[in-house]
Amino acid sequence: MRIGLLTDGGYPYVSGDAGLWCDRLVRGLGHHEFDVYAFSRSEAQEDDGWVPLPPQVGRVRTAPLWTAEDDGVVYGRRARRRFAEHYDELAAVLCTSDPGPASDSATPGAEGATRAPAEADRFTGALYGLAELARDEGGLATALRSETAVRALERACRAPRVLPAAREARVSDLLAVAAHLHEALRPLSLDWYEEDGLGAVDLCHAASGGTAALPGLLAGHFFDVPLLVTEYGVRLRTHYLTRPDSSPAVRSLLAAFHGRLAAETYRRAAFLTPGNTHARRWQERCGADRAKVRTVHPGMDAAPFAEVGESPERADPRTLVWTGRVEPAKDLVSLLHAFAGIRTAEPGARLRIIGGPAGPEGAAYLEHCRELAARLFPDGTGAPHADGAGPVSFEEIGGPGLTGPADAYAAGAVTVLSSVVEGFPTGLVEAMLAGRATVSTDVGAVVEVIGGTGLVVPPRDPRALAEACVSLLRDPERRARLGAAARARALELFTVEQNVAAFHDLYLEIVARTPVRRVRLNGTGDPLPFAAPVEAHVPGHWADPASRGPRRTAPTWATDTPPRAPSPARSAPAPARSAPAPARAATDPVPGASPVPATEAAR
Repeated sequence: MRIGLLTDGGYPYVSGDAGLWCDRLVRGLGHHEFDVYAFSRSEAQEDDGWVPLPPQVGRVRTAPLWTAEDDGVVYGRRARRRFAEHYDELAAVLCTSDPGPASDSATPGAEGATRAPAEADRFTGALYGLAELARDEGGLATALRSETAVRALERACRAPRVLPAAREARVSDLLAVAAHLHEALRPLSLDWYEEDGLGAVDLCHAASGGTAALPGLLAGHFFDVPLLVTEYGVRLRTHYLTRPDSSPAVRSLLAAFHGRLAAETYRRAAFLTPGNTHARRWQERCGADRAKVRTVHPGMDAAPFAEVGESPERADPRTLVWTGRVEPAKDLVSLLHAFAGIRTAEPGARLRIIGGPAGPEGAAYLEHCRELAARLFPDGTGAPHADGAGPVSFEEIGGPGLTGPADAYAAGAVTVLSSVVEGFPTGLVEAMLAGRATVSTDVGAVVEVIGGTGLVVPPRDPRALAEACVSLLRDPERRARLGAAARARALELFTVEQNVAAFHDLYLEIVARTPVRRVRLNGTGDPLPFAAPVEAHVPGHWADPASRGPRRTAPTWATDTPPRAPSPARSAPAPARSAPAPARAATDPVPGASPVPATEAAR
């Protein structure tokens, strides 16, 4: 079948989020054809180029979301009236909608009002009305940046019975909301929604919610193409967590927009595939139908960890290892304070912190942690240790003796995760594949991942973290038993093969339920028998391609690019050009592993 893979800031870009699992998925399903529709998030990301693409990628079409270029489309009187009507309706819904299930703590259990069906219909009517206008007129970007859009927001905020936060919106708030909606709705202006574009795929697979899923919604609206949405991190939750400095009016209006968009995405999707139970609870809290939700864990390549996993004796029995990207959410400060307690109980213990900083904030945090380690662990004279000379070392993959992640986990007998915020703990799965006993904080999907194969402590509790680590350092038999059980669990649940097989089955199930509405030809040019059910031939205006309006050109900021090798060069934006061409878990041990006492998963 032909899959339209939709990504936002990810595959096929080298520096994209979620690019690795998408690459593994595409390569693992070589008998299918993939068309990639990708949004880029920065000029630097485009300069980094793409990952090498396998032959089953038939076409790549890209569009940047980081530029502010207008499409140059000038509306006539009738088009301006249509835009004002739909944008007024959209603004009115945002000002009267409850922001959704999020709270200051951004947890699924927070208070949230039930969304009324009438409000949802108003939102979808406005959204698809704008999409049809963009398709008819050749674009929407200029209109979204116009004074008409700002004045529509102002009228909606001053209307009766609006949200209190919206009523307090100032001019600067309205401009900020209009700018965000301009970016979020830019996919409506693309020329992807044609018979030879997304109309030609068997299904759309969005690698995340939010903006990435919007082309899939429009493909379903215009061509009845089914949509599969995978969320390893819930975009709606990310939105709530990343705008703490905005005014209450901006937060309220944008939360209403993203909440409505998520609800429509979940309603229209044939299936939703969260990466863990934590994400699944979020989706269900935001309106997802439980019958359409299938948890599919991210797949990890187990091969690089095979040698380490089968040779636990290589580990230094006195060394703890932390790996990951250094940033405040990883809470290395608590880990360092915990290690001070560990050194008191076990003077020969060492801690290796392996990982680079995540951006400027991560670099500043790493420097702070270095200074803290120097103060906590002075040498015998009372002076601070030089970096790397004391019991704590800061290293990066690629340094001496660390050619890859497997070497990092091989360096120690116990792997530690100290995060206060975590989605799906990829590093923890790698440690499990390496056969290492783990001590982790109870955040995100940690308990679901480890099951009964590791120790779990509360976040921001250095004393509990130290006690758990000491208990494993002093008990080599228990370490070995937990490590073996962890490796068996990871090989059963979190491999690439498991991930690819799950998506293959979902693809087949979705397509089996969906009538094909285009004529397929065999090698001789004749219609392929049984390619379309008889229901597809029911007459109606929706079946006539001519009724969908004239074909139009693409906006200048969207490109249609043939697959190419990675290249640092980035071409200037040009008109589109055609190119042929991935609750708390049970604490029982994994079958086949050594028995694990139930108390080892207790706090």
